[in-house]
Amino acid sequence: MKKIYGSASEALDGLLFDGMFIAAGGFGLCGIPELLLDAIKDAGTKDLTFASNNAGVDDFGIGILLQTRQVKKMISSYVGENAEFMRQYLSGELELEFNPQGTLAERMRAGGCGIPGFYTKTGVGTVIAEGKEHKDFGGETYIMEEGIFADLSIVKAWKADETGNLVFRKTARNFNPPAAMCGKVCIAEVEEIVSTGSLDPDRIHLPGIYVHRLIQGEHEKRIEQRTTRAA
Repeated sequence: MKKIYGSASEALDGLLFDGMFIAAGGFGLCGIPELLLDAIKDAGTKDLTFASNNAGVDDFGIGILLQTRQVKKMISSYVGENAEFMRQYLSGELELEFNPQGTLAERMRAGGCGIPGFYTKTGVGTVIAEGKEHKDFGGETYIMEEGIFADLSIVKAWKADETGNLVFRKTARNFNPPAAMCGKVCIAEVEEIVSTGSLDPDRIHLPGIYVHRLIQGEHEKRIEQRTTRAA
């Protein structure tokens, strides 16, 4: 099975359609699948639903798709640092489903494991619990959350071998592994592709069974907040 593609647009060929549901890795500006997001922007695919911790910033990450009005709904934990996100949400142009970060990660992981739902105490007694099934276990109340099953997963890793085994670098690992798991098709963009068998099996963070397509490319290393002092 061919997994390595020459570009993001080639890797996305035949997969995009209006109204689709995409799970994306990344946290803040770290570990964002920027090449694939750029290619989705160029493709013009619209009415998208994204499950992602956040929407990047105005000119980076999912934020570039907000600028072009290609996103219909965000399933997210944090929506700060993005003025266009705020404007669209407050004006009713963008749907938003808030999820606690741990719940969002577990919803993705559950979907990847074929688990349709699970119970958690997180969110009980808050707006997060509204409209959700409640159940008591051992005298404590829990709410049911549904697993996420996306049409497509897009993630960013540090290294991959030719079969799609992935290694993430430090905090860029973040939401990428669970996001990769929950899509019908997963595309990973990486900084380096190495030969099969050259990665230490004990250092592989995500098995290649979850990865269907790979691209290699140059990536921008952004700093979200920089604080300096006078010389």
